[in-house]
Amino acid sequence: MSRIKGIEVTLINKVETGKDSFKNPIFEDKPIVVENVLVAPTSSDDIVKQLDLTGKTAVYTLAIPKGDLNNWQDVEVLFFGQRWRTFGIPLEGIEKLIPLDWNKKVMVERYE
Repeated sequence: MSRIKGIEVTLINKVETGKDSFKNPIFEDKPIVVENVLVAPTSSDDIVKQLDLTGKTAVYTLAIPKGDLNNWQDVEVLFFGQRWRTFGIPLEGIEKLIPLDWNKKVMVERYE
């Protein structure tokens, strides 16, 4: 058992629920609660790199627990009472080679 403990984060997935009269898909938000997610401020070096590459300003980096199979690419997340949006491709390490409980990380920006 590790001494580091993450927080509960709500991941908002879009689920197709039908089609409108023009045959376009209709989506609804489906909240998924993910336990034990680490939230850390993004380093200033990473902020500058992401701003240059994507034009987005990373505020926090989320560490995702091992075994999580949710889609974390370009989705909304809720934590600290605010709405955030992930961007970029989540970076993933090999589970067996990483000693702690987290093997993925993704950056988030403020989303209103």
